[in-house]
Amino acid sequence: MLDESGLSWEVLVVDDGGNDFRADEWRHSARVRLLRHGKNRGKGAAVRTGMLEAKGQARVFTDVDLPFGMDLLPVMSAFLRGGGFHVVIGDRSLPGSSYHQATSWSRRIASALFTEFVGRIVTGGFFDTQCGLKAVRGDVADALFPLLRVDRFAFDVELLYVALKHRLDIKRIPVRLLHNEASSVRLLRDATRGALDVTRIKALQLRGAYDSPQLDAIVRNDFESVASNARNAGMPVS
Repeated sequence: MLDESGLSWEVLVVDDGGNDFRADEWRHSARVRLLRHGKNRGKGAAVRTGMLEAKGQARVFTDVDLPFGMDLLPVMSAFLRGGGFHVVIGDRSLPGSSYHQATSWSRRIASALFTEFVGRIVTGGFFDTQCGLKAVRGDVADALFPLLRVDRFAFDVELLYVALKHRLDIKRIPVRLLHNEASSVRLLRDATRGALDVTRIKALQLRGAYDSPQLDAIVRNDFESVASNARNAGMPVS
């Protein structure tokens, strides 16, 4: 699939202290690398490690079992590399998405409650924070991921909160869940942790932990580039 896309690519697999993968598992592919954490640190920490180690202009993260398949990867890359967007996220609430029929009613209720809580407290109504398919433009990832502190359940919330704070352009796309493997999520435990992480995100924001002149400069330069191209094309700029 990736070879047929015409894109250059690499795959980074992050083993978060579980020793789930053998060091020689992909020895025949120079474009697949295994990164390891010495101990379990959480999915957010694993994503940070992979996204900062990656070198691509478009960096996508998802679960290792590829629950949403690979068809959307070239689409997400196109939005980042030529479509003017800084972040692309799967959104299970969009028309065209196929997701909820593959999940239990308890997971659907918990997800809806968490989404409502996050929308009111952190992201200002940005709808689906928890979909496990997201992509970030390379230069944005290099500036964004060092700011992030949440290692576990609410790391997606923190990522989108910081992206929205710096007015990054975010593209939402519909997703189709192909399979739903057994999850290690424990609803009560992770809901509690998630709520605590959300309040921590607000506290970090108040302390200025998410300030980033580098991200602000990226957004400003992108806007000036778009405005300059519009003026050269004779289009009005406001």
